[in-house]
Amino acid sequence: MKRLAILGSTGSIGVNALDVARRMPGRVRVVGLAARSNVALLSSQARRFKPRCVAMFEPEAARALKTRLDGTARHLPSGVEGLVALASQPDCDVVLTSLVGGVGFAPLLAAIKSGKTVALANKEPMVMAGAQFVEEARRWQARLVPVDSEPSAIFQCVQGAPEKSIKRVILTASGGSFYKRKGSLRDVSVREALRHPTWKMGRKITIDCATLMNKGLETIEIMNLFALKLEQVEVVIHPQSVIHSAVEFSDGSVLAQLSPPDMRLPIQYAMTYPERAERLIAPLDLFSIQELTFRRPDFRRFPCLALARQAARMGRGMPCVLNAADEVAVQAFLSEAIRFTDIARVVESTLKAYRPGRSEPSLAEIVEIDQWARQKAEEFCRP
Repeated sequence: MKRLAILGSTGSIGVNALDVARRMPGRVRVVGLAARSNVALLSSQARRFKPRCVAMFEPEAARALKTRLDGTARHLPSGVEGLVALASQPDCDVVLTSLVGGVGFAPLLAAIKSGKTVALANKEPMVMAGAQFVEEARRWQARLVPVDSEPSAIFQCVQGAPEKSIKRVILTASGGSFYKRKGSLRDVSVREALRHPTWKMGRKITIDCATLMNKGLETIEIMNLFALKLEQVEVVIHPQSVIHSAVEFSDGSVLAQLSPPDMRLPIQYAMTYPERAERLIAPLDLFSIQELTFRRPDFRRFPCLALARQAARMGRGMPCVLNAADEVAVQAFLSEAIRFTDIARVVESTLKAYRPGRSEPSLAEIVEIDQWARQKAEEFCRP
């Protein structure tokens, strides 16, 4: 029986994770739930799964949750403090982090220092300071198991293979909302950008898919997770989202992970790793697939991917700046304060304003860089 805590239980990943847990009653027990502000949904989840602890990030939401669930679960403090407490509680084996953005930085570190298995769906901390987190995981004997479909596919393909045998990773991308669209993207609406052709996800990651920034962030994430160089990661547009990624080994063999585009599969694998449980999703029907197509990404039309690879190449805090600027710019676009094409402009301007040091920053320095980059990006969002 795996005891599970979910940070971000009311988001897309969290809801799917609870569906997986519900369908594996003898394998998974939910012991903690946390969310940002959706009191109604979290209280409903708590009544269904009866966790020992709950937490709300927003103070007002935390007070409202306590009124609804008074006496049925232990209420942890609001803000990052509560997330950290939930991630490090002793009666927990697996912490699924599906928070949005850099807010997951401190809870991830807390889970690692507590020696947990971390089901990692919050890629931003791994972009900000992935190499440092991997080192901390070794130090505290914690496990990092990626949940996003593409990093999970790579993780599954490399099981049992020596790091030196990995020659290349083929990181697939659906292409997002606009890859097939002709003409300028300058005036596309928020509603259009949120209309993903394959996956149903949260708002921030859906916009990142539309700009291809998500593939840039995942490039940095898997470089850190699997000790790869930038030249070993190739992004390929694969609109059908059936091949979730592939790995080429030193002998020329290529192993790929295929499945229907359903997030419950990588979530289930992360929960039960290193074992595999009985399938919860529909089987892959090869005869129903009309075609599997692959295209090179258009770096000029989608400059965020090029900016991410540039940040990955430079290192020394640049990935942290990239991530912070993207979070600010995406939120500004969702609030209709800037245009879709301004996302790349804000990120690029923030990267140019940053002066990296001579070495990789410490975790404490990463926090300072993140705060600086957010303030600078906000300046570039103003008219």
